[in-house]
Amino acid sequence: MASFSLKIVSPDGLIFDGQAEKVIVRTTTGDLGIMARHMNCVCPLGMGKAIVEADGKRHEAACIGGMISVVDGEVTLVPTTFEWAEKIDSDRADASYQRAQTVLQNKNSSDTDLRMAEARLKRALVRKSVASGTKY
Repeated sequence: MASFSLKIVSPDGLIFDGQAEKVIVRTTTGDLGIMARHMNCVCPLGMGKAIVEADGKRHEAACIGGMISVVDGEVTLVPTTFEWAEKIDSDRADASYQRAQTVLQNKNSSDTDLRMAEARLKRALVRKSVASGTKY
């Protein structure tokens, strides 16, 4: 299978810089799959599982926010948050999920607190799903 240059850079630094055969990410309008010779594009990222196939191996990650660009065969993924499945702290994701649930169930929560709790809940669900290998 043909490969392409992939660079993944988050606020935490360079995560991946090498050749890949396929990348699948969740954009704000749905999943986007990229293979060699993909047309040029720029898309905003949503929250979801990212799949990177490199060296014949499949790697999964939680990918939240940011953007992806394809320019002249080079793919740059710039997520706000990117965690490889094996590095996700499931206990931390569970705790975040529980805190979000507590805020959402509190009838005295402000609109701002509710919006932030909903986002925290979605992030926790993505992280838990990727860590466990299940679909959320």
